Amino acid sequence: MSVFHAGFDPSGDVVRVRFEPGARHCIKDELEVLGCSRALVLTTPQQEAQGTEIADALGNKACGLFANATMHTPVEVTAEAMKVATDTGADVVVAIGGGSTIGLAKAIAYRTDLPQIVVPTTYAGSEATSVLGQMENGTKQTLKSPRVQPEVVIYDPELVMTLPANMTVTSGLNAMAHAIEALYSQDANPLSNELALAGIRSFVNGLPDVVKDLRDIQARTDTLFGSWLCGSVMAQVGMALHHKLCHTIGGSLNLPHSKVHAIILPHATAYNEVAAAESLAPIAKLLNSNSAAGGLYDFAKSLDAPRALKDFGVSKIDLDKVADLAVMNPYWNPCSIEREAVRALLGRAWEGARPE
Repeated sequence: MSVFHAGFDPSGDVVRVRFEPGARHCIKDELEVLGCSRALVLTTPQQEAQGTEIADALGNKACGLFANATMHTPVEVTAEAMKVATDTGADVVVAIGGGSTIGLAKAIAYRTDLPQIVVPTTYAGSEATSVLGQMENGTKQTLKSPRVQPEVVIYDPELVMTLPANMTVTSGLNAMAHAIEALYSQDANPLSNELALAGIRSFVNGLPDVVKDLRDIQARTDTLFGSWLCGSVMAQVGMALHHKLCHTIGGSLNLPHSKVHAIILPHATAYNEVAAAESLAPIAKLLNSNSAAGGLYDFAKSLDAPRALKDFGVSKIDLDKVADLAVMNPYWNPCSIEREAVRALLGRAWEGARPE
């Protein structure tokens, strides 16, 4: 058993992390640690069976199941879930799933301050941060608040063993994107750099083994720990152009979050590598490439990851819309964010071309 406490934000509370095969069976123990007894279990329609299993295991400590968590966390879905939480008298939310479910738990906690126990089933890393992205009026907005940070995170490598190869790869690249941006963040520091590099290394070494054998428990454990590292480092530092583009594309075009990350990552890295070459040099070395951007593209290609936005029904007209939105209220970035340069980046990502 591996249970530890982690916290890198001096203004936030320490997070309790449980990391071991079979850890999902310890949720009732974590309820007792929190002093809670009425858990509302959250999941997506696709993972309702897992949610039901968790609720059944909790017995009389489960007060209900809400199985309508939705991609990009629309505020109207959050309102539905909050009504269920109120009607059932929930004193804690238990989320099992990926970014959609964990985002819903965060959105509820932001509005009610209910504690959260989250059980990730992907590598997205959202569980390790105090960041919430949510859709309202067709636009995805992000916020950061200590109320959003889950109190307990339960990592069970057995739960990601059923994640299909394509979702494993895109989810892993999504996690890596957090750490890549951390390396050139304006808030980067020696600790964040070490966490970022360790997280990236775990995926570079582990993802090929997972793809060879989806039920390789050691490779699954190593990459799942990498997702915690990548998520934890994003909790310390600010986001830049890559995340701005992914939030804008995913929110405005309703595209799967992890697939957008996988496609955009090498191109956003190329955009910033001119200004952040020294920060990104360890990535190029790790990937045996003359550039971080080229190495990331080749790594994604070797894993058969999606590489072209056009393959998801995105049009060139869509790219113009995204470019316009991306330069509005931009995140800090090592290179200046200019509309035409961003549009050119999107054009390469649309085509699926290897970045220069």
